[in-house]
Amino acid sequence: MTVKASIAMVSILRDGLVNRTGVKYKRLADAVAQAIEEGIIDAGSKLPPHRLLADSLGVTIGTVSRAYGELERVGLVVARVGDGTYVRERGMERPQDKGFRNVSDEPLAYFDMSRNQPIPGQEAAFMSQSLKDLATDPDVLRQLTGYTAESGLARHRLAGAVWLRHGDFVPHADQVLCVNGGQHGLLCALMGLLKAGDTLVTEHLSYPGLISVTRQLGIKLIGVAMDDEGLLPSALEDICRQHRVSALYCTPTIQNPTAAVMSVPRRKAIAGLCREHNLLIIEDEAHAVLDRQRPLPLSDFAAERSVLIGSLSKAVSAGLRVGYLHAPQALIGRLSAAIRATCWMANPLSMEVASLWIESGMAERLLDEQISEITRRKALVAPVVQELNYNTHPYSPHFWVQVPELWRASQIAAELKENNYLVATAEAFAVGHGAVPQCIRVSVCNPVGDDQLLLAGFEALAKALTETV
Repeated sequence: MTVKASIAMVSILRDGLVNRTGVKYKRLADAVAQAIEEGIIDAGSKLPPHRLLADSLGVTIGTVSRAYGELERVGLVVARVGDGTYVRERGMERPQDKGFRNVSDEPLAYFDMSRNQPIPGQEAAFMSQSLKDLATDPDVLRQLTGYTAESGLARHRLAGAVWLRHGDFVPHADQVLCVNGGQHGLLCALMGLLKAGDTLVTEHLSYPGLISVTRQLGIKLIGVAMDDEGLLPSALEDICRQHRVSALYCTPTIQNPTAAVMSVPRRKAIAGLCREHNLLIIEDEAHAVLDRQRPLPLSDFAAERSVLIGSLSKAVSAGLRVGYLHAPQALIGRLSAAIRATCWMANPLSMEVASLWIESGMAERLLDEQISEITRRKALVAPVVQELNYNTHPYSPHFWVQVPELWRASQIAAELKENNYLVATAEAFAVGHGAVPQCIRVSVCNPVGDDQLLLAGFEALAKALTETV
């Protein structure tokens, strides 16, 4: 669409409004999507301004904005701040929710550096021994094969309190609930404490699993601007004054994907703003356990309104599917109801194994091994990435790498994929319709314990980025 683009676009959209069904913004988005797929609108074309289309079609600017936002969400267009909205180049579309996956969908020939996962250690051997020990205790087995309270058995909740404890933050077992991993804990927190139509704010780059679950539950998600420490208090306050916000989800320590860590003054400021605007805090500590010297959680600064999500998935065992929620006593009933509605109770056998590991020190041993191996692998690739512009944290399992100007992260990812390496681009983490930074998240956690493959992957990344300069 190169000649009289605005006129052609108006014609396409007017036809969509008349001949399609559904809400207006979806009719508009579907009409543009079809025109892009059929080649009527060329890749790289700049779409007309929102106001021009709104005036021409007799709809609100908000309707056009939502249509453009829908097109960006499914990966057909990209918005550039101060420059407009453009149709993506072919082959670089972002499938919906593609960034959120627990295992690779790609053939095994690919070396996957796109996911953060625990590096295999001694957990399989520990599991074997734990199951043998349990097999000799019929009383415990009988208890584990029946129904339990939705919040979990008392000893499992106590183990969870021990796992979540950090410095002066000492959780009480009666404020801990057992869940089937951190993602299940997040689902239960949102189901139990928010409702469809409520607004949740988060970092403008956030965990893809949050993006997926809020979409499923009909919860509105707004991204908050960030800096090197993470979420900006001033940006949060601005949004709270402009919108009716119910809750905040954030990752104060080893933020995913930027690896940022909030300072204590920043945490106090965030806690104060949430108290001032009556926001619930949902805090994710998935990667935080990898940093033993981390600051106290937000839950320590605003205990009356904070739900802390912790798990063993990133530090001990992903397959065990063990997680914990820590919440104010007033919210325990609602969270318990959400657990009951989703799975009735967390898996008692997994919880028993996790409790044995926490009580015996095995979990801490596996955590130490995880930290040690992440540190070793990052030291191995450090000389390769020294010329790149990146952010990381000493115990973060990933680097957040900036792509040079004039190039796009999706182009670098496509080039690496041609060479059998997978990385994650910022688009998988983007919240809202703002411009997406041109960055790549690359992890050292591939379970294939081959240093040469890991080095080769980072060398391919460095080559792709330095050759673009």
